[in-house]
Amino acid sequence: MGRRGSGAYFVLVVALAAAAARAAAQDIEPRSYSNAPVGVNFAVAGYGYADGGVAADPSLPLTNAEIKVHSAFLAYARSLDVFGRSGKFDVLLPYAWLKGTAELAGQPHEREVSGFGDPKFRFTVNFYGAPALSLKEFASYRQDLIVGASLQVSAPWGQYDSSKLVNIGTNRWSAKPELGVSKAWGSWITELAAGVTFYSDNKDFFSAAGGASRTRSTRCRLMSSTTCLRASGSPWTGPTTRAGAPPSMASPAMTCRRTPAWA
Repeated sequence: MGRRGSGAYFVLVVALAAAAARAAAQDIEPRSYSNAPVGVNFAVAGYGYADGGVAADPSLPLTNAEIKVHSAFLAYARSLDVFGRSGKFDVLLPYAWLKGTAELAGQPHEREVSGFGDPKFRFTVNFYGAPALSLKEFASYRQDLIVGASLQVSAPWGQYDSSKLVNIGTNRWSAKPELGVSKAWGSWITELAAGVTFYSDNKDFFSAAGGASRTRSTRCRLMSSTTCLRASGSPWTGPTTRAGAPPSMASPAMTCRRTPAWA
């Protein structure tokens, strides 16, 4: 991987998600498959809250769950030159505060806990429509059709207590290969991504009930999003903040509306 151009740039994005509080909700976001000048660094911070029948691990077989989750995350990403194609490497570290009650097999359980969730690491490369560009070259770049792929790995390093039913971490590895397509339609960008997540076994699940090896089936996911772009110099209207971004990034990077949908 070679670096093109010179100078280091840093983009800070702050996101507020009132409904999507689970760390798992950060698996994918709009504009995952887009171009950026090689060598740009991104820092992202986010917060979310959820109240109801949710948990840090949505695969738990809970009933009558009344759980409140406050979650936050920090993420870092860097744009790369991958053999002449644009790429990205990013790391996401979630933190959550969880409190509530739920039933498992008819038995009530209560839990209050906080801690780090499982960190996620992702490598993305765009095969078509997004060449690796220097800052100067990127100034004249206009997106049409981008086709790319990514691999995300989640490590079982978050908070986990096998004597408790509900935890922040999941105590298992996961890997998600994904294919994505992004198409520009004037001021709008439509993105479609399809991924499959594979899970290792949790071999230390809920020892208070005798302990077991817990498995989770492969998960398939299809996600679409639509983003509206503002022209350079337009005021910011969305939930993101830019700090120190190069002027050439103004047009392709400004997001004023996001409408993701899952199937």
